[in-house]
Amino acid sequence: MAIDKDSAAAVRAGEPSRFSGALIDVLDDVSYARVDASVIDDPIYKLRYRAYVREGFMDHNAEEICIDDLDETPNAMSFGIYIKGELVSSIRLHHLTADHRRSPSMKVCPDILTPMVDAGRTFIDPSRFTADREASLAYPALPFLTLRVAAMASVHFNADLCLALVRPEHGPFYKRVFGSEIMSEARSYPGLHFPVALFGAPVENIRTRVAQRFPFFLSTSHEREQLFTQTIKQGTHLRIRASARHAYESARAEMAEPF
Repeated sequence: MAIDKDSAAAVRAGEPSRFSGALIDVLDDVSYARVDASVIDDPIYKLRYRAYVREGFMDHNAEEICIDDLDETPNAMSFGIYIKGELVSSIRLHHLTADHRRSPSMKVCPDILTPMVDAGRTFIDPSRFTADREASLAYPALPFLTLRVAAMASVHFNADLCLALVRPEHGPFYKRVFGSEIMSEARSYPGLHFPVALFGAPVENIRTRVAQRFPFFLSTSHEREQLFTQTIKQGTHLRIRASARHAYESARAEMAEPF
């Protein structure tokens, strides 16, 4: 059986750190579910709303949901992250290509991204990363479990860069974990009460290093296909179990020296 190159790199790096091992353990109880954007009462939109209002990032609205025009673009995918069956966080992705040019980062930084898209480069553009407050306290590493979706999408779609349109003070996290580099100065995003800056991680250049340092980002092709190739109706609310442990242990077994 062919061994995934990222899983092989993680095995060659030796035993996972205590931190990575603990997250792999947590991932045994994690599942991901793709969301139908047309169902506006889906719990992830209420989770977004509560998180943004709590932090003062957006105004109250009567519906108590956070949804925008980019949720229904053809290249958009939103996901709920569940631990032991409870919704703990959510994230939205856009696969930005020459054929599908709408995304949050393109809305804010068209001067930077349009020439790159014209040249044939493709991007995964994560946004709307929100978490349940209690879950954030119970699982301090929740950002890693949530951003794992973006890491999987970057591999599945063979993206050139994984973007991060985030508050400037969050940039060091993305640089430390993903090797992201700053691509813009701080700018405003419609509807949000804080500035954002654009960062980008060159996927092919950093994926091996990320797998070696953080093997909980590993996944099987089966998990990725279930999350990203399902039609929206097929994939809606289908809970997909995290496969990081299976990806790592399968590669370790295949690479083991014969007796």
